[in-house]
Amino acid sequence: MAPYKVLVVDDSAFMRKIFSDLIEKDPAFQVVDTAVNGREAVEKAVGLKPDIVTMDVEMPEMNGLEALKLIMAKQPMPVIMLSGINEEGMKETIKALESGAFDFIRKPSLTYSQDIGQVGDALLVQLKAAMAAKERRAAFEAEEGKRRLQKETLRPYTPPGGAVVESKKAASEPLKRPLPPPAVKQETPLEKTGRRMKEPKKAKPEAPPPVIVAETAAAREYNAASAPLEERREKRNEKRHEQRNEKRSGVRHAFNDIVAIGCSTGGPRALKEVLEHIPADLPAPVVIVQHMPPNFTRSLAQRLNSFSPLEVMEAEDGMKLQAGSAYIAPGGKHLRIVRDADGSLITSLSDDKPLNGHKPSVDVLFESLLPLDSLERHVVLMTGMGSDGAKMMKRLYDAGVKSTFAESEETCVVYGMPRSAFELDCVSHVLPLQDIAAGVVRAVGHGK
Repeated sequence: MAPYKVLVVDDSAFMRKIFSDLIEKDPAFQVVDTAVNGREAVEKAVGLKPDIVTMDVEMPEMNGLEALKLIMAKQPMPVIMLSGINEEGMKETIKALESGAFDFIRKPSLTYSQDIGQVGDALLVQLKAAMAAKERRAAFEAEEGKRRLQKETLRPYTPPGGAVVESKKAASEPLKRPLPPPAVKQETPLEKTGRRMKEPKKAKPEAPPPVIVAETAAAREYNAASAPLEERREKRNEKRHEQRNEKRSGVRHAFNDIVAIGCSTGGPRALKEVLEHIPADLPAPVVIVQHMPPNFTRSLAQRLNSFSPLEVMEAEDGMKLQAGSAYIAPGGKHLRIVRDADGSLITSLSDDKPLNGHKPSVDVLFESLLPLDSLERHVVLMTGMGSDGAKMMKRLYDAGVKSTFAESEETCVVYGMPRSAFELDCVSHVLPLQDIAAGVVRAVGHGK
């Protein structure tokens, strides 16, 4: 099998060399080229069509986020972001994950060779996961295509005035009576004249013309495409913040339900989709574990807070849970929900060892819900590698929790954690990402 082709993008020649060497330690990958900035990355990604790209976040001329958006528009492919630990780099990384990046890793400290080795190992894990996800997605779409084709083939067809023509499977069966012709809507003269004619499809050229992305042209294209969307988003967010502030005074401290969400690879984008569509007056708190390093979770919480009607924050030790608020476990800490002396539910952070290779761990959060049987508990597993959360979802399911949700394969970036729960037969609702928020709101009983 030919090695997967990788394009390495970084403005530092030294870092390009470091990452190229780290990647080619594994014979399954070959670095086919490098790029020094986002503009060059777009040109080479579209021209070379590599299997995967590693993209530095902060670069001159065009940064990694802008390049990512253009690549996803022109030639979608898995992109792993390489992020620094400064605040701006973390914010840009979160936006990149929202915009379709497969995942990210923290750039290594050049003063510690051990750190470089650890980052290299993490990068290879990400590269392999991205390729496995890409191949699984292709296989899933191929199977869906076959099912659709089979459904169309098995559908009986009635020619005008004739007998039913069945599929090959039913060719030997007696002919059925003709079905009545479908009703045809009569159009008025106005509808006929006002209807737009479909333009004939243009034949695709055998070979696409060479792509040249000038810095200013790419910037203009990016700005022109994103400006109207950003303007609408800002207006929508302003309205949501107004609604949130109006309702904050009426939010009840007492609640009978709690929602717990776990996710990993692809999680930031999935969380944005879900939290955008949960109303501010949800009569339950939402607690979240997203696999992410320290500091990045704070940027994630701030970013999600700008979109969600809920009050989204990074959890701190001893926070009292409130309905209408969402709490994200900080990177490098486990999050549990416990009762304090007066019986209120609070967040409890710990520095215990990683579980399932993760800290925070979804299993740790879900396990803390087991003794809270006076509450209606709703647990959700979304996109992510591995099986973190599935074991404890099974225990909660067997204990009779109110509802368990898993994101369906069709929308997962990586169908790992939800699949593990599904295989343990502990999922009461399997939903595509766009339906999870509505499912949770219904389960909690919002509006009753």
